Amino acid sequence: VQILADTHGGVWAVGERECSIQRRHQKVVEEAPAPLVDRVGGDLRDRLYAAARDAAKAIDYVGAGTVEFLADEQGRFYFLETNTRLQVEHPVTELTTGTDLVQWQLRIAAGEPLDAAEPVRDGHAIDPAADWQPQSGAVHAVDIRSDSMFSGLSRPGIRVDAGIASGSVISTFYDPMLAKVISWAPDRRLAAAMLARTLADA
Repeated sequence: VQILADTHGGVWAVGERECSIQRRHQKVVEEAPAPLVDRVGGDLRDRLYAAARDAAKAIDYVGAGTVEFLADEQGRFYFLETNTRLQVEHPVTELTTGTDLVQWQLRIAAGEPLDAAEPVRDGHAIDPAADWQPQSGAVHAVDIRSDSMFSGLSRPGIRVDAGIASGSVISTFYDPMLAKVISWAPDRRLAAAMLARTLADA
């Protein structure tokens, strides 16, 4: 559960993400909203959000963070940890809530209070990393279709967050997170189809 907390006692639960698909303990696919939460239904989402808010309030947390839980098909969940930073999978939350989390971090640091109402969730976003395993050496060409004016929550689109460009040289000390490709659409099926097409064409 993505949280934002200000210095005035305000705490937002800004949507949840599911990062269950992992390889060698690294996240491979990140989704928002969490398919498990949608599948279980009931009041699971409300209970997760309440637990995340309570965790932040209990330690007077300020800023952006993620409260992580392990959940099962019966709607039971268990606290794992709190990541006291903005995580790399934050774009799927930004695209499904229309919330600029980096901007809010700066606003909170400047002493601004959060708005009274939490952001409303809309649509589905997916961010894959499967089989995109960079190697060291020169990047001859980077060509991933994206929507340059894409802002999410208005029309389906592809967002690319990248730290490389054609001609970049990746040393042996590279960070394996060189680029992220994120899709947003009104539903999960369309978001997955758009993402698959974009990766196939890249």
